[in-house]
Amino acid sequence: MTKFFVGIDVQIRRNCCYAVINPTGVLIASGWFSSAAADAVDLLKRWSKSGQVYVGVDAPRMPLVSKRQWYWRRAERKWTRRKAQKGNGRHCEVVISAHRLANPQWTPLEQDAPEWMKFGFTLYAALEGRAIVYEVFPTASYASLQANSDVRIDADFSACQPGPKDMLDAWVAAATVREFVEGRGVEVGGGDGLGTIIIPRPLPEPIIQEVLAWPERI
Repeated sequence: MTKFFVGIDVQIRRNCCYAVINPTGVLIASGWFSSAAADAVDLLKRWSKSGQVYVGVDAPRMPLVSKRQWYWRRAERKWTRRKAQKGNGRHCEVVISAHRLANPQWTPLEQDAPEWMKFGFTLYAALEGRAIVYEVFPTASYASLQANSDVRIDADFSACQPGPKDMLDAWVAAATVREFVEGRGVEVGGGDGLGTIIIPRPLPEPIIQEVLAWPERI
């Protein structure tokens, strides 16, 4: 069965962009769609008729259900509970931050989330059951692939003009999904039940095992 890897960069002030690559990294399609989940669903229908579609969305999968009470103390390599100080962020974001792959935009409660995150929540719900959908974080993917020269995309620039950096993130999102699906990446977080993030290569050494386990399940 043919595999299609789709990267979506979520925007709210302008249109969202997408990129579709095949297993060899050839760009099949790229472009822009309005911030409406139905438009993304319509896009996926083009390729789901011909094969299996895997999607990477550059946005948090879901909001916090309550403020986070567990904090990671980098210097002491342990979790600490602060009853008087509750903050934002999911387990997957803490793992990314602890390994210095990126500085997350810590996910808040839904009512406090910016509009682009809220659209992301809606988008995941709309794509449920229509494709295999992952959460990606292009900034972390760039760090994961630093000094790695064997991940390539054969792309063109025909759809870049509205936002070149956004389209680059869509390309990297698609490549990240391909690397993960083909067994070369890893999935992190999920201990809090609020979703995971995939990256295209294993976590950098030294891997911090303590942060991988969510404290409420230790």
